[in-house]
Amino acid sequence: MTSRIARIFFALSACVTLSAVAAPVQCIAPAKPGGGMAVTCKLIQQGLQAQLSAAGKDPAVKISYMPGGIGAVAWNSIVTQRRAEADTLVAFSGGSLMNLAQGKYGHADVNDVRWIAAIGIDYGMIAVRKDSPYKTLGDLMTALKKNPSNITIGAAGTIGSQDWLKFSLVAKKSQIDPKSLRFVALEGGGDAFTALLADHVQVVSGDASEAALHAAEGEIRVLAVLADQRLPGALVNVPTAREQGIDISWPIIRGVYMGPQVSDDIYRRWVKTFDKMMASPAFDQLRIANGLYPIAMSGDQLTKYIHKTVEDYRKQSDQLGLIR
Repeated sequence: MTSRIARIFFALSACVTLSAVAAPVQCIAPAKPGGGMAVTCKLIQQGLQAQLSAAGKDPAVKISYMPGGIGAVAWNSIVTQRRAEADTLVAFSGGSLMNLAQGKYGHADVNDVRWIAAIGIDYGMIAVRKDSPYKTLGDLMTALKKNPSNITIGAAGTIGSQDWLKFSLVAKKSQIDPKSLRFVALEGGGDAFTALLADHVQVVSGDASEAALHAAEGEIRVLAVLADQRLPGALVNVPTAREQGIDISWPIIRGVYMGPQVSDDIYRRWVKTFDKMMASPAFDQLRIANGLYPIAMSGDQLTKYIHKTVEDYRKQSDQLGLIR
């Protein structure tokens, strides 16, 4: 009897072990589908296949969506309930860092999670529907000067969010008072473009990677990218704001973090996995195809960068009266 129980026990143990090995890596996009967080997870899903196979893991990365609070719900889930999950990655962006700086994740701190890698740079952009009367950024700014109340601007997040700030800076450079603008706060880039296509808003202040998805289908007109120079890929023909006389550039970092109680060994293994992925020429092509541009930071270097960036955002937000 004892021998039989032992055999059952070992059989069950083997099943559990096999289940753990076979369980796919999960990438959480803390927003609804269709935005930059989804782009980040999809790029990781495509890029990690070779590395995961070589490590004996299931190469099929599972993407889960966890919208709410512009990343706050996902953050809270990881730091309170899923602190030690070894194969759960969470997408973040410069907008996440802005929210951290402004206290929009409650009492959250940069040290609450483990920062793995930054896999690409995105850029801000301003878009309208393809049938919009505004053909250039200048057309839009002229219309906003005449009657700002007639134009609604979709942006992910409330006052002080990244999308709100970058459009406000463009307006300010055009001698328009940002306080006169009509912003509609939305959950993320996916919601913003849905609202634009349904004509609930007339303009979207968002990110180039999000716009590239819709521009390829001919649904929208991107008026400007907020980059130092024109971007390759789907938006190659879109002029920069600088080309149109508005000196604004807005780079957006994109990457992933994981829970605070993941062991050092597992964390370092993930850092090395991402380093290897990002060193691959094939990944460069995948990144461009997903509307992102080169950057490669990981581990300690990325963590230092994030500490500095959040502190810079905090000072900037404080100066603008966005932190109470």
